[in-house]
Amino acid sequence: MSYLFVALGGGLGAMLRFFVNQLVPFPFGTMSVNVIGSFLMGIAFILIGTKVGSKEVMFLMTGLLGGFTTFSAFSLDALKLWEAGKGGFAIGYVMLSVFLSIMALWAGIMLIRGGNA
Repeated sequence: MSYLFVALGGGLGAMLRFFVNQLVPFPFGTMSVNVIGSFLMGIAFILIGTKVGSKEVMFLMTGLLGGFTTFSAFSLDALKLWEAGKGGFAIGYVMLSVFLSIMALWAGIMLIRGGNA
């Protein structure tokens, strides 16, 4: 049953992301989604984030906000590290995540293009 809550929330989140990207010009649609999603994840984390495994967390945080933007989960992870006194690790996590993600995107493109930029 938990997968159903995640799937329903995820579907709605993806539709919301698509909607925002239709309204806001490139690349600011994605940035808007990331900022809004992170803001909402902060609110959700304080209000229901301690109920791990609850229907609310699965639907709202994992599903809806995860489908809207995974950046919100990434931001929450970085902040949790920072608040746990692992500031250096948090900064490294952010930098490495962004760098490796861009490099993985590039590698995928190069793989399909046959190495032609």
